[in-house]
Amino acid sequence: MGIGVSVFLIAVGAILTFALEASAEGINLNTVGVILMVVGIIGLVLSMLVFGSWRERRDGDRVIVRDREVI
Repeated sequence: MGIGVSVFLIAVGAILTFALEASAEGINLNTVGVILMVVGIIGLVLSMLVFGSWRERRDGDRVIVRDREVI
């Protein structure tokens, strides 16, 4: 699950929980909204951890320079 899908799930869950006044028989839309928000938040945290570990790592403020002959 990517960051975009996680944000989408959070948004849909928030709409179901806070903005929707409809009711459906046999299903609690507030509970479904909270579940979607929790799953979205977990997916967002995991995505950021995974994508954060793939980024380039720098070795402090060291600058590595290679000298080469220019023809």
